Amino acid sequence: FNIFSETHGITFRIQITVKELLDTDVLLKLLFHLPVNYPSILPDISVNSDQLTRAQCMDVKDKLLEQAKKHLSEPMVHELVLWVQQHLKNIIRQSTPVCSEKTTLSREASTEDGIWMLFLHLDHMRAKAKYVKTVEKWASDLKLTGRLMFMGKIILILLQGDRSNIKEYLILQKTSKVDVDSSRKKCKEKMISVLCETKIQPQHARFQTFEVKDYSTVHELQKEFEAAGLSALFSEFVPALLK
Repeated sequence: FNIFSETHGITFRIQITVKELLDTDVLLKLLFHLPVNYPSILPDISVNSDQLTRAQCMDVKDKLLEQAKKHLSEPMVHELVLWVQQHLKNIIRQSTPVCSEKTTLSREASTEDGIWMLFLHLDHMRAKAKYVKTVEKWASDLKLTGRLMFMGKIILILLQGDRSNIKEYLILQKTSKVDVDSSRKKCKEKMISVLCETKIQPQHARFQTFEVKDYSTVHELQKEFEAAGLSALFSEFVPALLK
């Protein structure tokens, strides 16, 4: 971890690895800013991880702040780091990746079956041709529609279908040897991010087929989302991937 001073306190930058979580190791980046009056005042906490969604990172941050309140007026950074190492798995299990649109749904509605939408980001495809054929087969077998989208180095998968089939797709995606590693050996997909998983809303257009498409510009990609009534989905997630 790194420690560096600021005019108004001290900042700790700590990186921890949690083993065997979500089929992969999770590197958690924690930033604690300790104000001058710490520990009489709670620290500011920032949580980031390439393996977790922003919503999941926010959940981890909220839980850490809850724990921090229990240690008010006593040194707490070490205790909070130990606590998050022990409890991260449970926090993530309880955290469901959501779109901002889904926040309007009640908890009861969020558990209903029906037509759902899944939005994924893949880091890379080394064996692209084989990978694409596999995704097309899964989508066909599970009666899912949507798009496998390529724009520069960005790879996105947008799926629509019965919730049970969406869940089955995720299992296949995470457990099958769908790609190859740097040594060209078959490997499971470990660099996948679930950006959004939500029930289809009235403003969302239904895709009739599953298609693989390449886009030469961000504008072309944005038009695809706008045509499907998914402008909010594009705005929330895609610009961050372009940075």
